[in-house]
Amino acid sequence: MTRREIREEIFRLLFRIEFYSEEELEEQLQFTADEGEASEADAAYIQNKIRDLAGRVTEIDDMINAVARGWKTGRMGKVDLTLIRLAVYEIKFEEDIPTGVAINEAVELAKRYGTDGSSSFVNGILAKIV
Repeated sequence: MTRREIREEIFRLLFRIEFYSEEELEEQLQFTADEGEASEADAAYIQNKIRDLAGRVTEIDDMINAVARGWKTGRMGKVDLTLIRLAVYEIKFEEDIPTGVAINEAVELAKRYGTDGSSSFVNGILAKIV
């Protein structure tokens, strides 16, 4: 899988977290291994990143809420919020991913999965975080 495909898979799994309990996380992560699209190494990377990110959601949401005027995480669309969380995680906790890449990838995924205004919204929030 390419880095972009891996990031998109992480986005899809992270989006599921909104609809399942923490106890069901491992079952949801198993879908990555079972689908067979990812190599064993890619599946392990995806699963480890999701686990780490899921454990930091409160911290990440606090960062988002600190800059999002009038749009706290509870009011944000789930697609937009998930993309922002992923990008913030990559910006703040992944040293090997350049900030510009994290933002650009989040904006591109927002264009694909979000509403007409999602890419601008995601870009605006991320610009305030960096």
